[in-house]
Amino acid sequence: MSSSFEDLLERAGSCGRFQRRVSVLLCLLSLSFAGVYVGAVFQAFTPEHRCRDPAAAERAERCGWSPAESRRLTPPAANGTGEPRSGCLRYDRDWNQVDCRDLEPEPSGTPITACQGGWEYDYQGRTSVVTEFHLVCGDAWLVDWFQSTLNIGFLISSFVFGYIADRFGRKICILVANAGTVASSLALAAVSSYPPILLLRTLLGFSAKGSWMTGYVMITEMVGVSHRRAAGMVYQLFFSLGLLVLSLLAFLIPDWRWLHAVSSAPYAFFLLYYWLTPESPRWLLSQNKMAEAVTLIHAVAKENKRKLGNTFQIQHDDEAESSSGSLLDLIRTQNMRRNTLILMYNWFTSSVVYQGLVMRVGITQGNVYLDFFISGLVEFPAAFLILLTIDRIGRRLPFAAANMVAGVSCLITAFIPDGMFWLKMVVSCVGRLGITMAFEMVMFVNTELYPTFVRTLGVSVCSTMSDVGGIAAPFLLYRLASVWLELPLLVFGVVALLAGALVLLLPETKGLPLPETIDDIEFPDRRRLDHPEDQGTRDQVTRDLEDQGTRDSETAA
Repeated sequence: MSSSFEDLLERAGSCGRFQRRVSVLLCLLSLSFAGVYVGAVFQAFTPEHRCRDPAAAERAERCGWSPAESRRLTPPAANGTGEPRSGCLRYDRDWNQVDCRDLEPEPSGTPITACQGGWEYDYQGRTSVVTEFHLVCGDAWLVDWFQSTLNIGFLISSFVFGYIADRFGRKICILVANAGTVASSLALAAVSSYPPILLLRTLLGFSAKGSWMTGYVMITEMVGVSHRRAAGMVYQLFFSLGLLVLSLLAFLIPDWRWLHAVSSAPYAFFLLYYWLTPESPRWLLSQNKMAEAVTLIHAVAKENKRKLGNTFQIQHDDEAESSSGSLLDLIRTQNMRRNTLILMYNWFTSSVVYQGLVMRVGITQGNVYLDFFISGLVEFPAAFLILLTIDRIGRRLPFAAANMVAGVSCLITAFIPDGMFWLKMVVSCVGRLGITMAFEMVMFVNTELYPTFVRTLGVSVCSTMSDVGGIAAPFLLYRLASVWLELPLLVFGVVALLAGALVLLLPETKGLPLPETIDDIEFPDRRRLDHPEDQGTRDQVTRDLEDQGTRDSETAA
């Protein structure tokens, strides 16, 4: 008896004990990836700092000045008068001539100079790459590369590991990616200069993104079509859980190297996944390895306590091989071009705003551990809000609303006074929730707006803009914040609002089958007429087509 793979998977159990066991293992990849993705918040944290001046320190000790008095007297004001005190300048004077009873700040005419003896940091015994390599003042821009090089690795990984996974299999891909992550993590924790660290961060991003991406593919390929979206959401929820674990580890581990080593340690265990997880049955079918696919389906049925029978044959689906797409197909026609450009911008915006808001926690001078933990908690409702709205309201409005909520929240947060701390925190968390929803929605909206023969290519091309956004995010955040702390929020707000407005130009795909041809994209009304959700939809589409025909006739007349 010949059956399609989907039919056999339903009979064997499309979301049974087998899938749950494998999904738990794969979700640990997503949990650990959080430490790689945003670990820079703690590993590259820039604490309050000031010039190290041995003469001033010796005078302060002789005079019995308290640390607060020393900080008020020895560094000049950043703007010439008042607070805050500069972390990059010091007074150029003979401190032995200073009267111990003179506790007034130096007059504005006192000569100042740049730091020459290094810096002192108010970091309570903790270390980061900033404190170890003194990446402050004139070298502060080097910190931006700590996160950007990671995203460069992400960008390269999307192409390389996508090919490896499709050519050699998901298991081999995960093994190679995890081995690369372990090797680069061990080396990164041991090197003693900054340029090699940046190189290793690129290799870390390259490997870790390959592991995370392949895990996402595997978890969605193991379950039936009806469970695929939920499986993807659960995978994303484990990433959010990883953010909470990261904040706890950062609080407990004061050294950035040990924090990196501990947060990357699970990847050594993930090397065992080559033996603990099965190959993707869909990949086996795509490679025409029918015997292995049948064996795997029997194993799925056995663990799920289902019976398949001994005689069946899997139909080989040649649809994906019947036509191959090219990059030109993504922009050749009007609607395809519109979809591609809007989706690319939304991938870019989601990454810039999401990473920007996460890393901003490290520069707001609050309790970075508590703030990071709270902002991580607000990500959990995102998945539930998506599942609650997309099948009731549709894709377009929730997607646009999520971007707009993020944009408006960023703009409001920028103008809330620092004294209204909790209000500022609540509004910024709403923005974090909005951009998290947008980031999670762009993936499956992307898949629904391309025909079958270019779907994978379309998602790959558009999602690369996420990595481009990740490369740009640190520079936008840190360089703009050096001008005004809230300036990045204004930029994030504007780009997110624009993203939301552009989403409204996309077609609604609720209740429609996935498009098969470019004509399905260029003439969406025909597809809705062929596959209406209800009679009301059919009638409305018919009226729209009739009205369009009437207008065309009038125009011709």
